[in-house]
Amino acid sequence: MKKPNLPADEAARLATLAALNILDTDPEERFDRYTRLAKKIFKVPISLISLIDQDRQWFKARLGLEATETPREVSFCGHAILGDETFVIKDAKADKRFADNPLVTQDPNIRFYAGRPIKAPDGNRIGTLCVIDQTPRDFDEEDLAALDDLAQLVESEFKITVETTTDELTGLTNRRGFRDIAKHVLTVCERTGIPASLLYFEIDNIKSINDKLGRQQSDRAIFEFAKILLDTFRISDIIARLGGDEFCVLLTGTDKTATMIPLNRLYALLDEFNARDSSPFELDISYGMVNYDRNQHHNISDLLVEADTLMYVHKKMRKTRN
Repeated sequence: MKKPNLPADEAARLATLAALNILDTDPEERFDRYTRLAKKIFKVPISLISLIDQDRQWFKARLGLEATETPREVSFCGHAILGDETFVIKDAKADKRFADNPLVTQDPNIRFYAGRPIKAPDGNRIGTLCVIDQTPRDFDEEDLAALDDLAQLVESEFKITVETTTDELTGLTNRRGFRDIAKHVLTVCERTGIPASLLYFEIDNIKSINDKLGRQQSDRAIFEFAKILLDTFRISDIIARLGGDEFCVLLTGTDKTATMIPLNRLYALLDEFNARDSSPFELDISYGMVNYDRNQHHNISDLLVEADTLMYVHKKMRKTRN
């Protein structure tokens, strides 16, 4: 087994990692979503965001692996951070550097590994986004490009602070954070052929709630709707408050037909909420739904504009019926 060498800039790299104050922190949705996407896109049993500390690799996000860390000397990621390109091992048992590595001969029985180095904002390589399989496999140029896109998303999480990407009232991603994340997610969908759809919502009666019950209750209405969205959609979906009474959800791996399933569930939860005697208000919403089409939607703004337009059509239709 070959132990990974130390990078030439190891001292500066470790200083950068320490300054991020992220080691040994709790799991965060903003990182977990990328391991879910990686696992889904590459159809692997294990995906990780690994940070290389002095003597260990620690996993900020992980899927398919129980361990929260492993010794650095046996890590594949320790090798990956030595360069800028994605580090690929197609068959670990056929590679002299890893054939007798305990991570290969024992659980988790690594045979295939691809790890793209993750850089901190100052350029230091602090870890990897990696995918692992227990059978040998190839990894072509399209796969490399898709993993690179996801890794750039992870890097963006280090660049943008929670304060600038999170809505204070609801805890959801805000407009700025949504645009940044959605831009890269759609790039991945385009490269891999995975469908995506966008739902755009507006709480129609926020002004009425505010006028009749005051700002505190209108804020509560916004907060309650955010909770219902979180209860409705998958943890891999990107839920955001765009501002005021407007929200959106970007779903990956779903077409228009499949998107109707959570949308119907949303309306069922709204009916349950509105039937409660404990709430001084009901929630009334309109929505617009759009399937992502790379030939029609050249950027996230195009998708948002179309969904917003369809939402107002839906609102007008509802008013006409009433």
